[in-house]
Amino acid sequence: MTEKDYNFIAKVEQAIGDKYGEETIQNPKANWSEEKEKEYLEQIKKIQQKQRKISEAKDKIEVNGFFISKKLLNKDSKRLCLVCETYSFDGKDDLYMNKYDCCFGCYVQWVENREERWESGWRPTKENASKRVW
Repeated sequence: MTEKDYNFIAKVEQAIGDKYGEETIQNPKANWSEEKEKEYLEQIKKIQQKQRKISEAKDKIEVNGFFISKKLLNKDSKRLCLVCETYSFDGKDDLYMNKYDCCFGCYVQWVENREERWESGWRPTKENASKRVW
């Protein structure tokens, strides 16, 4: 390279420094330390852990010929009434399933006005539960 090339490079660096600040033309290692290196490595580890969790959640498992997300299999579903053993998609059953582990119909027949007995552990027998009035 000739003398003119070095002058051109210096002028370009000076123009960049004037426009964007002095940090843009510094050597990247100028402000780097062992402490910053450790911080950077910790940040990389955290990012990798997050990415690993995301990829594990997206993993699919074959169940009865269908691919289902692992994320769905880990969720506990409270849709099965433990008293009458019916599966419910009804929205009004959600409250009773969460609080009393039974559907709305079983709540009306077996729990309503007898909450203390229900919470103490009493449940109808299988024969009685199959004889629903509703």
